[in-house]
Amino acid sequence: MTTHPAVPVYATPRNGAHDDGWWLPGPDSFAACALSASARTVADARRFTLATLRGWRICAALTDDAALIVSELVSNALRYGVRNAVGEAGGGRVAGPVVTPAWLALTRRDDGVMCAVSDGGEGAPVIGTADPLAESGRGLSIVEQLSDAWGWTLPDSSGKTVWATLSPRP
Repeated sequence: MTTHPAVPVYATPRNGAHDDGWWLPGPDSFAACALSASARTVADARRFTLATLRGWRICAALTDDAALIVSELVSNALRYGVRNAVGEAGGGRVAGPVVTPAWLALTRRDDGVMCAVSDGGEGAPVIGTADPLAESGRGLSIVEQLSDAWGWTLPDSSGKTVWATLSPRP
């Protein structure tokens, strides 16, 4: 399993139609969507992943694993990566938090998939040791078990991207 920082391998253009910030899959097998900080974001990301991968005719087992990985990556992005800051508007301070956006991207790679979640956080992901009775703390362990490889871009002032690749199991 790859669990280390990695530099981006390529940039994929975002061509195609979009509606309310959601990019639809195109013939280039790339789909992305903006993530909000709402309570339903993880479920929306999971539905987006399932619909996209089913549309690409990715096998059911890989689709289910990818949806679980996306759930964990998005949960972590919302918990640790989305920065709240007091913004400036019109020379004055804006009351309340300004949320740095996060993105989910899916890329079809032959018969496999790369899932990537970008957020504004500057901290590197860490696999923790969860207490057996804890309700959280297992997300990246799940990602490691289900993916062929996973990692992240080096965090900088614009944030980071955490990614995982999956291919069909024999």
